[in-house]
Amino acid sequence: MVNFPLVYKIIGSLLFLLGTMLAICVMIAIYYGEDDMMAFLVSTLLTVSAGFIFKYLGRNANNNLSRRDSYFLVTASWVIFTIFGMMPFLIGGYITNVTDAFFETMSGFTTTGASILDDVEWLPHGILYWRTQTQWIGGLGIVFFTIAILPSMVGNGSVKVFSAEATGPMRSKMHPRLSTMAKWIWTIYLGLTIACVASFYLCGMTWFDSINYAMTTTATGGFATHNDTTTYFNSPSIEYVSVVFQFLAGINFAMLYLAIFKLKVGALFKSSEFKLYLFIVAAATSCIMYLLMTSNGYGLERAFRSALFHVVSFMTTTGIYNDDAAMWPPITWIVLGLLMFIGACSGSTTGGFKCIRLVMVFKVLRNEFQRILHPNAVLPVKVNGQPVSQQKLSTLLAFFAIFTFMVLITATIMIMSGIDYTNSAVIALSCISNVGASLSTEIGPVMSWSELPEYIKWTCSFLMLVGRLEIMSVLVLFTRAFWKDN
Repeated sequence: MVNFPLVYKIIGSLLFLLGTMLAICVMIAIYYGEDDMMAFLVSTLLTVSAGFIFKYLGRNANNNLSRRDSYFLVTASWVIFTIFGMMPFLIGGYITNVTDAFFETMSGFTTTGASILDDVEWLPHGILYWRTQTQWIGGLGIVFFTIAILPSMVGNGSVKVFSAEATGPMRSKMHPRLSTMAKWIWTIYLGLTIACVASFYLCGMTWFDSINYAMTTTATGGFATHNDTTTYFNSPSIEYVSVVFQFLAGINFAMLYLAIFKLKVGALFKSSEFKLYLFIVAAATSCIMYLLMTSNGYGLERAFRSALFHVVSFMTTTGIYNDDAAMWPPITWIVLGLLMFIGACSGSTTGGFKCIRLVMVFKVLRNEFQRILHPNAVLPVKVNGQPVSQQKLSTLLAFFAIFTFMVLITATIMIMSGIDYTNSAVIALSCISNVGASLSTEIGPVMSWSELPEYIKWTCSFLMLVGRLEIMSVLVLFTRAFWKDN
């Protein structure tokens, strides 16, 4: 069975970290002298108190974390973070409905970016910062963040926890010790964020906007401090900066480590996944750019900027806009929908199917065509020169099947609730891919998701969690085998 005392002990430590993050928002509220100070103060005290309770319940725990424990721990951590993370919204009265508060917070931590708030500009600075901070922490993973800061907390189970929370089917190792690797990855993540803050500030943003937009950009989340996201600034330079850092955040962070710290930039262009990522961005941008120029009468620069921004935004599952895609030719919606499904690279802050899986699919298909001509040929699947085991190929098939099945089931539930066919499919795909964007005029760049029925919001919240934790890590908890003693 699950080693609950150890799970309690680790969750207690995680809640102390969450309390620290909430305390930062208390300082921001005091600095700006706004009415959200009490909401964050009460939330901090409740979170830290709960941390002490969990630590007390796990006081006699050992550090032997099994694979079963790690999957339960990761899912439980994300749910508990969401429960405590929604407190500032409810206590301060900024969101009065538990369903909406849970949806907003889950959307933040999973970096989905779907919001039920119709107008964010009336919110105090502390609440705005809290929304974007949830995305920044969730970008690389809640428990992964803890491994980097408190490597001894999970004992010998750090690799199992990393496997349960990391994105993608193949884990790149750049250091034999996972805690050291986690620190390097978070160093890269922090460095990208700081560089993005500086770039936005130089382009004309205030410090507060620069910090918030940088956190959601590098986390590929999409929350903003203004209702019109990047279009609020009406600045091509800000849009280009946003594109650059969204694109970088969509690259495998292990590859970024090699390129930045080891000065092995050539290793990026030897990666099959990165080459496919680059090719898809270039091809999709060219396609949409051509359609905007021929069908909507856009000039060359505007067509290029709008196409590139949306392609990178949707493929990295950031889900922000610099134009109204609902007014574009319908064929562009199909392209953007495919990008939502594909996603960027594994080991990044993005969601979706991931380019590495698409590489594997292409290689399997190529081998199948060759096997028709040469039935007895031995044709291993290789990615970057490394053979892919049959187990990983079976997992790939299972992942694709469950991914598709969950989108279809969720879309069907939405259709039964009265949502139109197109929106149902796009919203389901948007949630499981952690994009948070829709292509309609009803749920899109102008309006929010607030008009969805309550049970649909809970369904979407579950889909966001499942999508962020790569489906299997969550669904395994609902199997009978997981709860058996042996």
